Amino acid sequence: QVQLVESGGGLVQAGGSLRLSCAASGRTFSGNAVAWFRQAPGKEREFVAGINGSAGVRYADSVKGRFTISRDNAKNSMYLQMNSLNAEDTAVYFCAAAVWGYLRDYDRRYGYDYWGQGTQVTVSS
Repeated sequence: QVQLVESGGGLVQAGGSLRLSCAASGRTFSGNAVAWFRQAPGKEREFVAGINGSAGVRYADSVKGRFTISRDNAKNSMYLQMNSLNAEDTAVYFCAAAVWGYLRDYDRRYGYDYWGQGTQVTVSS
């Protein structure tokens, strides 16, 4: 059974940093498209950052220059380093993985086959 488990969320002051982790089990994702999404209360789940095969790394405009996505294939894990956090970053953050190495629509939910349960990030202003 494939599982993705996020960790690292919490409460942080505006301007602070957090590092989210996502550990995968049940299969390896070293060559697969992976991503982070987030969902704020009353809003749709939105793309944050992804690693998409030969297309490389992609970020939502709202987090460019502040967030960094990375992966450690040896640990079958992915990470999201979040700096300069602000109140608009408050959301539940989800990691996701696809069975494919490349997704044309990498910023859409339907491309991803596996999801974590989410971790809450709250930024106080």
